[in-house]
Amino acid sequence: MSRPLRSKLESLQCHFTWDFEIKDKVDALHILQTLAPQAQHTPHRNRGTYLAMRAYLQDFQGNYEEALDSLREAEGALKRDHPANFSRQALVTYGNYAWVYYHLINYDMVDLYLGRIHDICRSLASPEAYSAMIPEIHAQKGWSLLAGGFRNGDEAAECFRNALEAEASNEEFQAGLAVSAYASYTHSWAAEQREEAQKLLEEVVTRQPQNYEAKAYLARALEREDVERALCLADDVAQESVNPEVLRTISRLYKPQSLPRAISILKKAIVLDPGYHLPHHDLGMCYLTQLESSPGDVGGEVVEAAIESFKRSLEMDPFSIFSRLKLAKVYGERSPAYEEEIYLNLMEELPGASKRCQQSIYIHWGDFLLHKKGMRNQALEMYQAAARIPGDHALERKQLETRLKNLARIFKEGGEMDQARAVYSFLKETGLQVTSQRAGSRRRGSWRENGRAQQ
Repeated sequence: MSRPLRSKLESLQCHFTWDFEIKDKVDALHILQTLAPQAQHTPHRNRGTYLAMRAYLQDFQGNYEEALDSLREAEGALKRDHPANFSRQALVTYGNYAWVYYHLINYDMVDLYLGRIHDICRSLASPEAYSAMIPEIHAQKGWSLLAGGFRNGDEAAECFRNALEAEASNEEFQAGLAVSAYASYTHSWAAEQREEAQKLLEEVVTRQPQNYEAKAYLARALEREDVERALCLADDVAQESVNPEVLRTISRLYKPQSLPRAISILKKAIVLDPGYHLPHHDLGMCYLTQLESSPGDVGGEVVEAAIESFKRSLEMDPFSIFSRLKLAKVYGERSPAYEEEIYLNLMEELPGASKRCQQSIYIHWGDFLLHKKGMRNQALEMYQAAARIPGDHALERKQLETRLKNLARIFKEGGEMDQARAVYSFLKETGLQVTSQRAGSRRRGSWRENGRAQQ
């Protein structure tokens, strides 16, 4: 196939040319599963964007016919939601069509969609033959980045700011910027980020009082500054929302204060969408919290409930390393040998895991070696291996600092002063202590009593 055709495809503005770092940060299956409730319950006119992104992920998995079905569904959603400017909205979807047909080696259809894109760009007087940097494109990229993970908050915010430069009064763009600001806050914990997110979300909720997604995020942004208002918003969301992902967000607000309330909300989310794996995972985390906060005081039924929740989550997302790690931890309450078997299997799979998952595997395996086997030096090796993995994974880095300091204390108490000094030197060498202290100070500024982070 000629290079010019490939060059045309690479010049498109669509999901295939936007960088989502699928292979390293998060896998396609996970995003597909989180996209489903977003596409079904979105309070914005962006369902077509989510469906077009679903097509991209299906293509990534090699499911080309499913991808084409999703694109047809996306077209239908765009026609319903944007009848007055469908052609502008369809540019991303048409770009995805061209790429899917390219992978199917159907070059006639590739040319057909490239032709449609070219005609639209020409009608918009775009200086580029196959792309037009119009507000609709910026917004669709912003929503897609958010769907790919809240770690993309800063980049998504820039997209919505670009869109608002051309259409300052567009409420959908304003809502996108508000969600982006909240997403950025969950990965910085900076006071100024929280204040910006609160201000923007307040504006969205005032305009759209039934936007329960915005209400949930506003409640989370307010929970340490105005607990009464946060709980009022959360109660409204818990009672009225039928979006399992929004309910999952709210359950985390209640978790430090009332585990039974958090569990009740998650059970509602599961009833609404039994096939969505994350509420099952979060329910398991609630039971695990019960086990950790009241060791010996909770019955075996809590262990069984936790195991059942993580197993249900894994039935729907069998490759979830985080659910497997938590399941191993719960199994350890009954059978350390089974816990060890799961960790050993995960260590074998480690090279193919994302960087963040690799860190988590090393951390959990190190914990097991230290606390269940008493193997201090081997645990240190695992923690050091985790620390050497590149990437700014704030939660894992904080966990590593805590564990290494604890291990240094254990070495000192055992008279192994050389080992203790080696741990402190490693903390200084890797910058873990400094980085974690900064992250911790930001987190404490808004989450002083909770100390929790968004997944």
